[in-house]
Amino acid sequence: MTVPSPSSRPGAVPPDWNRLRARLGGGLWLPGEAEWERGRRSFNQLYDGRAPAAVAACGTVEHVQACVEVARAAHLPIAARGGGHSYAGYSAPDGGVVVDLRGMSAVEVRPDGTAVVGAGARLIDVYAALAAAGRCLPAGTCPTVGIAGLTLGGGIGVLTRKFGLTCDRLLSAQVVTADGVVRTAAETSEPDLYWALRGGGGGNFGITTSFTFATEPAPDLTVFRLGFPAEAAPAVLGAWQEWVAGIPDELWANVGFSGGSPVRCGMSGCFVGSQAALNPLLDTLFARAGVRPTRRTVRQRGYLDAMRFFTGCAQRPIAQCTPEKLPREAFVASSRVLPAPVRDPAALVALLDGRDGMEVLLDPLGGAVARVDPTATAFPHRQALATIQIYQKTTVDGQVAAARAVAEVREALVGVGARGGYVNYIEAAMPGWSIAYYGGNVSRLGATARRYDPDRVFTFAQSVHRM
Repeated sequence: MTVPSPSSRPGAVPPDWNRLRARLGGGLWLPGEAEWERGRRSFNQLYDGRAPAAVAACGTVEHVQACVEVARAAHLPIAARGGGHSYAGYSAPDGGVVVDLRGMSAVEVRPDGTAVVGAGARLIDVYAALAAAGRCLPAGTCPTVGIAGLTLGGGIGVLTRKFGLTCDRLLSAQVVTADGVVRTAAETSEPDLYWALRGGGGGNFGITTSFTFATEPAPDLTVFRLGFPAEAAPAVLGAWQEWVAGIPDELWANVGFSGGSPVRCGMSGCFVGSQAALNPLLDTLFARAGVRPTRRTVRQRGYLDAMRFFTGCAQRPIAQCTPEKLPREAFVASSRVLPAPVRDPAALVALLDGRDGMEVLLDPLGGAVARVDPTATAFPHRQALATIQIYQKTTVDGQVAAARAVAEVREALVGVGARGGYVNYIEAAMPGWSIAYYGGNVSRLGATARRYDPDRVFTFAQSVHRM
């Protein structure tokens, strides 16, 4: 298919909201309308002050095309919303058009094991539909996160080491690009766009309306959670980072630290196999650390039950694990990427001393992730040991102090050997963000964005157009 050529957009034309509402079958909400008030809100309460010009409820690809046409002609910001979990609030553009994709959330599992997933689907619904067909997909652990944003930024989760990133399972995607054309991005169709959609971040190249994934037979899993004495946190981290580099692909185990005095340490994970096979691997970690856990929960579960365990929905019906039923949060967050074991684990733990409400979580990579070349997809951190998420709960009044605390820890992590960042934890204040998130793939991402969107219809503060 011929891609757009460089051109200059004509002058802005005021949006005809009535016409757009008619094209959407009534699903357009403007300021002052009750549905606009609800529809503009993200998961993070800190962005409740955002005031988009319109919220569009899209149920078809044609609806999305209509929204792109209006935003392009009116020179308005436009952003798709699946789960509304953008850490920087980019799915709620002030004065722009929010393209709400919740009406495009169907999950179809085909006889060959591929799954076609609408861009508005949330993870818990994807897991439930796949499990009903006896299939699985490696993805994240927050039940209301949208499949679209997760996939487009990479997609790290508890089955990552065994089955790869979520984007590694992507066979094709349907995308409405800036010219309003519907394109199928795959290995043999729009290959540059297909490359960019696998780790190049959401909102950069168009609005993806559906994804086709290669799935796997759903395995039985063993899940676990461990707690350790506070004083053992440096020893646990030191042992974990050496241990996790040598564990089998079937095992995924993260380590987390809760700020305060003292700093608390815990671990959770997932094993594709039996409890009997997992326990010796955990015992090796404890021996290496020279400490036994104070709390140890190890249970075998079916695939869906395991995903409900990690999403915090084990005690809730799936119908109750929705944005309308689960509480929203107020937080500031950032990330780093750990390329190799830190030399001084105690120095990393010490960063959390006295920082109440802050969590630092190290999620391991390796396994299937590392067997893909860093340039084969847009996700660059293939050879890293782990990603590091910094998460500070706060309030609207406390967000300035929270942002300062997160920035202090983010920069201090550079001093212990971490660098870079994970685009799915995008942070507006990340220094050198383009290299941090995309590494050596920056140039190709920029060229792809200019090729498919020469007029910068899809742009925001940290879009690849701004690199």
